[in-house]
Amino acid sequence: MGAENDRRSGRTSRLQQWLRRRPGSAEAEPDGAARERLLLAAADAGLPLSPAAHPLGYRCSCDRVGCPTPARHPVSFAWQTQATTDRAQVERWARHQPLANFVTATGLVHDVLDVPREAGLSALERLVEAGIDVGPVAESGPDRLLFFTATRGTPEEEDEWWPCELDCHPETMDEHPGLRWHCRGSYVLVPPAVLPGEEHVSWLRGPEHPLPDPLSLLEILTEACAEYAGGDDAAAADYAPHAWPVGR
Repeated sequence: MGAENDRRSGRTSRLQQWLRRRPGSAEAEPDGAARERLLLAAADAGLPLSPAAHPLGYRCSCDRVGCPTPARHPVSFAWQTQATTDRAQVERWARHQPLANFVTATGLVHDVLDVPREAGLSALERLVEAGIDVGPVAESGPDRLLFFTATRGTPEEEDEWWPCELDCHPETMDEHPGLRWHCRGSYVLVPPAVLPGEEHVSWLRGPEHPLPDPLSLLEILTEACAEYAGGDDAAAADYAPHAWPVGR
């Protein structure tokens, strides 16, 4: 029994290290040098980056009146082709646009499983208990957790692609209040990013961690999201089938 308690305490301690809030840290409110280091670390890990909007008070820095996603979208319509891991280019962007957030284009090197924060924290604990390798994890404001995984790939032939009911694109975000799978044609903010209301996007586990296979995380994330959505058997039954690929 004592060994079991020690083992659980060790897991709890490890989780607490990931989840510590560091309001005075460079990541919470990075200065220019710390911001640049974090962006270059993401680029070095293979996450393709592109500049994004930033908050102006509670508004967005873009010119769009009533922007529906303030400080959460790229500044260029060509963000998919613009996204790069080139250090020199990332440095230029970071220095010439000192307030800009950055997005990382998914479906090229990595995907992102994007879940409600409460469900994500529950899933993270279960993944650790199960001994499953977890890759980079980011907090996106007070509401979401982002699990970075390897991508399902970008095959040259469209019929080689296997779709999933959870696939999420920027224009379909509201349709996926639970688990969102960012893959081809989507993006997420990469830490460090600042959101309206002085919220932040920051790493719980940094990009130095290897990207896991998304399917190794998906079942536990889906179960946690089903519990978050309703907590009963009907909710879990309705939710779980949508997590899996539907053919090839």
